[in-house]
Amino acid sequence: MTDWIKAARLRTLPLSLSGIIMGAFIAKWRLYGEGGTWDWKILALALLVTLLYQILSNYANDYGDGVKGTDAKRINEAEARAVASGKITAKQMKNAVILFAVLSFIATIALLYVAFIPNYMNEFYIFIGLGVACILAAIGYTVGKKPYGYMGLGDIFVFIFFGLVSVCGSYFLFTKTFSWDILLPGTAVGMMSMAVLNLNNMRDIESDRLSGKNSFALRIGFKNAMIYEMVLLQLPLVLILIFLGVNGFIQQQNYYVFIVMILLFPLAKLRRSIMSVKEPKELDQYLKQVGIMTFVMAILTAAGLNLFH
Repeated sequence: MTDWIKAARLRTLPLSLSGIIMGAFIAKWRLYGEGGTWDWKILALALLVTLLYQILSNYANDYGDGVKGTDAKRINEAEARAVASGKITAKQMKNAVILFAVLSFIATIALLYVAFIPNYMNEFYIFIGLGVACILAAIGYTVGKKPYGYMGLGDIFVFIFFGLVSVCGSYFLFTKTFSWDILLPGTAVGMMSMAVLNLNNMRDIESDRLSGKNSFALRIGFKNAMIYEMVLLQLPLVLILIFLGVNGFIQQQNYYVFIVMILLFPLAKLRRSIMSVKEPKELDQYLKQVGIMTFVMAILTAAGLNLFH
């Protein structure tokens, strides 16, 4: 059981929850202002679904990299992979991927039933398609003949699914509407998620080169990937600030909603620490930190909007 828990890579879970929290509580704030209702059951099911997606993705990545021999070539392995190390067989991991794909689909149906049935049938079917796309994306990063993670497309998919789909999708589950300004926090969470993936790929840049995994970091080189990382960590708070600005909080002098801006200081320190790294393997310690920072950004944004009505 310990090997399965390690393979689930629990340190990645706060990042996956961030988009749901961001979208759900922006929806709660907006519905409160409009006199609408907010259903906690949708939040609980959405959190369950995203956790299942994340564990599915982690198991699929372990399986895909394991059978392709990518993990065996890793030079800077910070967390032992189950299939590559032989702790879990490829067949067992494949069965786990299938199991979590099924569980993810069942949980998705339950979530969409609560959110959309019986009054929003068209949205129900559209989101089923979106759920299937999420499951396929979780598996397709390293699994298959042409996994997109091996073609340098991981950053784009992470931005779409961890950012836009997670934030905008969860917002829609509650409000049944789309507002253009939700793209701002969606992009913020997406960029922070890309920052985690890029750090991971920068850490593994040499071993990926040996195994033929052409991540985006490998394609642009370590130096440019570091510049890219700084941009990804710089812009999210700017986007959150713009979101709060366009919703009139500056004019209203409701300054408490800007509590999220206290992250300017730890993020600045984090960027300096990452920039000082000399060896790629040293980047591993910052993966969890960026994930937690994303989670805190979502929590503080939610708190600022909802706790001080």
